[in-house]
Amino acid sequence: MQIDIALAQLNFSVADVSGNTAKIIDAAHRARQQQADLIVFPELCVSGYPPEDLLFRADFLQQIAQAVLEIARQTQGITVVIGYPKRQDHGLYNTAAVLADGEIQLEYYKNALPNYGVFDEQRYFIAGSEPALFTLNNTRLALTICEDIWRAGIIETNRQAGAEIILSLNASPFHAGKVYQREEIIGRQIKESQIPLVYVNQIGGQDELIFDGASFVADRDGRIVFRAVEFGEQLSIIRFVDKQPQTAAVAEHYQPVISEYRALVLGIRDYVRKNGFKGAILGLSGGIDSALVLALAVDALGPEQVEAVLMPSRYTLDMSNEDARLEAEALGVQHHIIPIEPAVHAFNDMLAPLFTGSKRDTTEENIQARCRGVLLMALSNKQGKLLLTTGNKSEMSVGYATLYGDMAGGFAPLKDVYKLLVYQLAAYRNSLSEVIPPRVLTRPPSAELAPDQKDEDSLPPYAVLDPILELYVEHDYAAADIVALGYRLVDVNRAIALVDRNEYKRRQSPPGIRITPRAFGRDRRYPISSAYRGVIPV
Repeated sequence: MQIDIALAQLNFSVADVSGNTAKIIDAAHRARQQQADLIVFPELCVSGYPPEDLLFRADFLQQIAQAVLEIARQTQGITVVIGYPKRQDHGLYNTAAVLADGEIQLEYYKNALPNYGVFDEQRYFIAGSEPALFTLNNTRLALTICEDIWRAGIIETNRQAGAEIILSLNASPFHAGKVYQREEIIGRQIKESQIPLVYVNQIGGQDELIFDGASFVADRDGRIVFRAVEFGEQLSIIRFVDKQPQTAAVAEHYQPVISEYRALVLGIRDYVRKNGFKGAILGLSGGIDSALVLALAVDALGPEQVEAVLMPSRYTLDMSNEDARLEAEALGVQHHIIPIEPAVHAFNDMLAPLFTGSKRDTTEENIQARCRGVLLMALSNKQGKLLLTTGNKSEMSVGYATLYGDMAGGFAPLKDVYKLLVYQLAAYRNSLSEVIPPRVLTRPPSAELAPDQKDEDSLPPYAVLDPILELYVEHDYAAADIVALGYRLVDVNRAIALVDRNEYKRRQSPPGIRITPRAFGRDRRYPISSAYRGVIPV
């Protein structure tokens, strides 16, 4: 007995119900032309994932209900499994359905609703409690949705109900190395229950989330016999003979640095595309952060859609201007030079009567950054291009950034990228073709807002700071536990004090791409007004 199952690893857009519907119908037609018996789509593919509070809108849910019926009518000749939200009298369900012969043949309600990290499903959905099985080509197949197969017992419950193949619809967000955890946990349960599984994951960027795809098929022993590409759309057909999958192409999955780079490129591309911007613009300083963001933007959008602005001040070194210009030329992007001294002088003159008797401090430094922010926002508004900020996670953690200055913008590609990883990503990009001047990767980082300024004047070295931040921000280590690992108390207290003090800045920063298990935003929700201090009293 043979059954050919198509995996539709596609990029869907939240609330683009008509576009998602057309994409589903097209993929089903292509799979049918390739003689597939069944095609499986990702979780909530009709609505896009995650639809968040759009799920409270009756008109949105009605549009989805009509789209599901249209998909059923338009996809006869092949069995289709799709995901969507469905309102019933007693609540809203995260639903998977089997469509065949122009009708909805079976519906399944997600049993396990995640409510941790970036997931808020218990805010919207109520959980189902029963398995849902159907027969195709004399084979019993069970429907599951994402979290279901991470929870112990659900795969086994389906096997006991008579399932011979598990179908899993997913919208599983990317973070570094998650694919290993995903395949290990699922593979272990498959092996225990001795039942093969088809795992279909979406790809694409949705605000801060990235979906990596890497859909796979595992045999009854948990071995991966097929894996789709990472970060790319792919329609694949896997043959099952006597209810066992036949070996097919197994694409590479997560590779440190390389996968993060691809995730950032995809995040920029989809944020620009899905929000209707005409391209991207950024300030190019000659430093490592803006150099990396420019390379990412060009790889995401093409040089013709990216614009760079050099905004030197009296403190900008000649080599910074030279390196910025060299990179812009190497990448073939349009670039402009707008010195900020006239604007800085104007603001200083306006404020001089009120600043009389005050010493020069970071106030004057921030005026420079804010002049740049005004220029970039004006160009963004006039041209309809998305302004990309260039701050990294290390800076966002400790507040080493200027509100309404270098934090001004619409999207922050490096918001979840520590400084040390910035250097690794830049080196990787240069390994493909050298577009970032080598000096940018070797000179000490500086904001260049004061004479001879270096980041280490205000912060511990990044080789010390970044591990401390990761332990405190991502893993909730106490200061004493970090010190016990060998870090100096003075560095730990300094870093933690800055993190605790700067929640108000992070709340006002643009959304950014999530590549770690604990990004600023949906993952980490700390109060701004709080008496908590994580430092060790001395």
